[in-house]
Amino acid sequence: MSRPDAAAGRAKDLTAKARRRGGEAGRLRLRLFTIILFVAAQCGLAATLSWGLAHDVLGRPAPIFAPSAAVGTIIAALGQRTIRTAEMLLGVGLGLIISDLLINLFGFGPWQIGLVVAMAIAVALLMTGRSGALVAQAGSTAVLIATFSHVEEGLEWARVVDAGVGGLIGLAVVALLLPINPMRILDRATAPVAETLHTQLREVAYALARREPDRAMRALDQLRGLEPDLARMHEALGGAEEVTTIAPARWRRRTDVEHYRHGIENIDRVSIHCRAVARWAATTLQYDEPVPEELPGAVDRFAEAVELLRREGRAGGPFDQTRNAVLEGACLAGQAYRKGVKPFSDAIVIQLRTMASDLLRATGYEPETANRMVREAATA
Repeated sequence: MSRPDAAAGRAKDLTAKARRRGGEAGRLRLRLFTIILFVAAQCGLAATLSWGLAHDVLGRPAPIFAPSAAVGTIIAALGQRTIRTAEMLLGVGLGLIISDLLINLFGFGPWQIGLVVAMAIAVALLMTGRSGALVAQAGSTAVLIATFSHVEEGLEWARVVDAGVGGLIGLAVVALLLPINPMRILDRATAPVAETLHTQLREVAYALARREPDRAMRALDQLRGLEPDLARMHEALGGAEEVTTIAPARWRRRTDVEHYRHGIENIDRVSIHCRAVARWAATTLQYDEPVPEELPGAVDRFAEAVELLRREGRAGGPFDQTRNAVLEGACLAGQAYRKGVKPFSDAIVIQLRTMASDLLRATGYEPETANRMVREAATA
């Protein structure tokens, strides 16, 4: 190929990548906007209902803490709303007990306020070992009681009522009135992980085929930056499990969420193997080891398997295409090994075989069955 043709080919590839990334960015913005609107609707509804219940039903003249508690429950991290509500109520009770006790002992004054708040925060931190809703509510309740209890009677009871109403209304909104779709949340959270693994494994395959160590290193850098997406994926899994536990309308999705949980556990390990494959590929090329032609093909098949796993997982299975791609990749890796690979290339083959087992387990196979199938494919 002439140099002008090669330059034109590279320019075409870069243009295609730019268009693809632009489309992905647009889809991400649209998904984010949809989530923002949904959470905003949940918060607005919860604030309205909590105020109405506390004001019109329970007779609270100004229940300002009820909407605040309801919104705080909803904007808690996915999978932690029930825990946050329990911590919030416990924190309010802890703040009330400590503030009442110390004010009765030492009276009201500037240094007493400081002592009450310090003790409430210290006890809450000792109980939990970390910051959170319990600590925040204990501290804010202590401030409120220590500052206003001498000028307004019944503030303690009002604080408990508001916190209880707000927390329960917040849970009711996310569980009964506007529950999230657990499968949609999981799909949105797993998409960036699957896309990164798929794209960067393809880059590693290309680097091995074209003997470009720098390209393999760039892929490794991208895979190392996957941790935030993995954390969001686990957070979404916690939220999906929570909503299928507390929301009757989503109970029928429990089995689907359990399948996702099993797959996500194995995808965690697959991401580690992908980083190892990229690292060994870069080392192989840096040391100028020979690369059997089957090895880039094997890596490319695993990249395809990751994409197929997400696609078939969205459809609820079966995972026939994913399993075929994995076994074809394991077969190609075995052929590369039998041709006689050097130490670093051998490390790539080992990682690919381990990844194959984890991908098969993500489709539902037991570990023993997955390992046997990989062995048979690699030695075929």
